[in-house]
Amino acid sequence: MVSRLLTRPDIGAFVGAVAVWLAFGYFARDVDWLTDPAVYASWTDQAAQYGIVAVPVALLMIGGEFDLSAGVMIGSSGLLLAYLTTHQDMNIWPAMAIVLAFGLTIGFINGITVVKTRLPSFIVTLATFFILQGVNAAGTLKLTGTTAIQNVDAASGFDSARKFFAGDLTQYDFKVKVLWWIGVTVIGAWILAKSRFGNWIYGAGGEPSAARNIGVPVVRTKIALFMMTSTTAALMGIIEVFELNSMQAKEGVGLEFIFIICAVVGGCLLTGGYGSVIGTFFGAAMLGMVQLGIVFSQWDSNWTYAFQGAILFSAVVLNTLLRSRAQKAR
Repeated sequence: MVSRLLTRPDIGAFVGAVAVWLAFGYFARDVDWLTDPAVYASWTDQAAQYGIVAVPVALLMIGGEFDLSAGVMIGSSGLLLAYLTTHQDMNIWPAMAIVLAFGLTIGFINGITVVKTRLPSFIVTLATFFILQGVNAAGTLKLTGTTAIQNVDAASGFDSARKFFAGDLTQYDFKVKVLWWIGVTVIGAWILAKSRFGNWIYGAGGEPSAARNIGVPVVRTKIALFMMTSTTAALMGIIEVFELNSMQAKEGVGLEFIFIICAVVGGCLLTGGYGSVIGTFFGAAMLGMVQLGIVFSQWDSNWTYAFQGAILFSAVVLNTLLRSRAQKAR
């Protein structure tokens, strides 16, 4: 029974997160890392930035695909929201609806391109990444004369919407964003464990030909996953606009790799068909701790990249070993 539980990717991710938490409890001696609520508020805020988008990225990876445009979509969506509200004088609520529709559209384009051309999703979404990055910088500069849009808080409806996306929950500065992270995780876990769509995701990623033969709509499943990923990235862009009251063209670039690391820590295989949303949650928590723990430990922030690489490599090796053990046990 114990050996079977240990093959679950979420258990491994949980153990890893606890190990990182205890390690920085030792190294970050200038703060009360283990018991100070303000410290928890800091690293959970960072973890939520990773975890919200990492959940649909994990589902997409389980479905056998990648989306390298998820990070830059945060900047694209935030810039669109900022432009509509500051330069087109649009109320924040309808502007957010347009931004979410934009996310759905980009996801649909990515998905339909992958399934119709049969090109690797790595290549298709890498192309989308560069296209959006260019539009973010050049397009924003052309329309506004700068690559950053400020003073979004002056838009009508901003204050009423902000409390739902970037408000404070407690006196210790826990953010509403953490609830979004938990909510997205619960929905993703339910989809995988309890819904027919979850079975379709596993089938589309593990054995797409066999799944298609038994009636699984592989094409529709993959397109839906791409749309979920881009739309959630658009949601993250909206959240960041409310947090920063502005948006820059380079916002979100590079986060796509963090999302993938979170998913891999959660047990997602690069070949698809296997993974855990709960494990991805703990992967995001782990990386949030690393980001803040290095700062609190007063180390050079460049060590963050070394930690991220080490976590990625360790997760891949561990997942491979546990997967092999599980297959032998059968």
